[in-house]
Amino acid sequence: MTTVGLIGSGNIGSTVARLAVEAGHDVVLSNSRGPETLKELVAELGPRARAATAAEAATAGDLVVVTIPLRAYREVPAAPLAGKIVIDTGNYYPDRDGRFPELDDESTTTSELLQRHLSQSSVVKAFNNIYFAHLRVLGRPSGAADRTALPIAGDDEAAKATVTAFLDSLGYDAVDVGPLAEGWRFQRDTTAYAGIYATDGDWERPATVDARRLRDALAAARRYADS
Repeated sequence: MTTVGLIGSGNIGSTVARLAVEAGHDVVLSNSRGPETLKELVAELGPRARAATAAEAATAGDLVVVTIPLRAYREVPAAPLAGKIVIDTGNYYPDRDGRFPELDDESTTTSELLQRHLSQSSVVKAFNNIYFAHLRVLGRPSGAADRTALPIAGDDEAAKATVTAFLDSLGYDAVDVGPLAEGWRFQRDTTAYAGIYATDGDWERPATVDARRLRDALAAARRYADS
């Protein structure tokens, strides 16, 4: 059993929280609007869930999920996350986030930006490449023939092992893509992003994606400059 702190409780954050509670974990949720705005979600999730500030969620979590718009990454509280594993679900959408020259020229990646901000933490990129409604329903027990895989990337092997175990508890296999610098392979608009989990482009029909199919998609990924 793990206490999962969530900094951000939107579509992905609330979905991860639901899956975590169902798997027997405790969750501490936060958002930018304050704990009182999470009362309905906490009530729905039950006694394993509570609401807090971002700093409190960071402090409480054995594992912390940062799931906020990229533009706000500098607002993530660094001190309470020192020494902890942080899952980053972020994606870069310039229309929403504003322009980041270092992302536009592909000299770094979104999760590397967060890692620099959280220099005392171990950041692992995960959950960013799947639509929340698909994440909600595609999980399966370990060993199931129709189990879906999700990619992860990170610079700390032990941190990735912990995240792999967490994904397993939620019903997913993990495919290790390598260091954070390789996280571009499943960023927005790549072959391993979002649509791969939709059947023939139909977002109402979630598709099982096993580890082999995911690895093929990751290998076929192209950088924006090469697309």
